[in-house]
Amino acid sequence: MIYVDLLHGLEVVWINIRLKHLGSVANTNSAKKRIQIAERNRLENKNYKSTVRTLMKRCFVACGIFEKEPGDESKADLQKTFNLAFSKIDKAVKKGVLHKNTGANQKSRLSVALKKVLKEAV
Repeated sequence: MIYVDLLHGLEVVWINIRLKHLGSVANTNSAKKRIQIAERNRLENKNYKSTVRTLMKRCFVACGIFEKEPGDESKADLQKTFNLAFSKIDKAVKKGVLHKNTGANQKSRLSVALKKVLKEAV
């Protein structure tokens, strides 16, 4: 099911890919709008979580690369990926996508991996 709306003069296409919404059709305009907003938020949250997981994987890969070949370039790349991951985790917690304890746990895992690699390199 595809919805086409005008939002600030731009054409926005809403695609309803969740089948459970097709069974219960909302009667009021506000309920229909809430369904659209919930779907939009679900997709944004999914994007945030996916990005956080990807950045964490990149950090662990960068740790492995630095462990194999320690050098200034790989260390700079390692620091850059960690900064990106920490930033995205903090933003996800701020927006309410991740619980604050989950964000802290993920940052702790990254910090432990970073400290382990840097300790071995010295």
